Amino acid sequence: MGTSAIAPAPPQHMRALEQANRVRLARAELKRQVAEGEATVAGIVLDCPWEAESMTIADLLMSQHRWGRSRCRRFLTSISMLETKTVGSMTERQRKELAGRLEEGYSSAVAA
Repeated sequence: MGTSAIAPAPPQHMRALEQANRVRLARAELKRQVAEGEATVAGIVLDCPWEAESMTIADLLMSQHRWGRSRCRRFLTSISMLETKTVGSMTERQRKELAGRLEEGYSSAVAA
């Protein structure tokens, strides 16, 4: 009989590890793009790509040049947002407010 061998699907924990690695690599690339100025945090917040959905807003903000924990905390406190808030859980109003504040701060820093 001509039976073909079908490889069994990998166990669930291995699939979960593969997915976690894909997300980790995609986030690292996203952070690199922000650090090098190829992408903006405001644009990422407004677009909300799949790799940023479960990323905390603090993690994304700190990927910018010269943005540490203190600056990030001050900024998020000024708009009443927790550091642990994920990009995917933000409302449309929160996204627009955050992006607007970031763009506002960017343009005033460039003008100075």
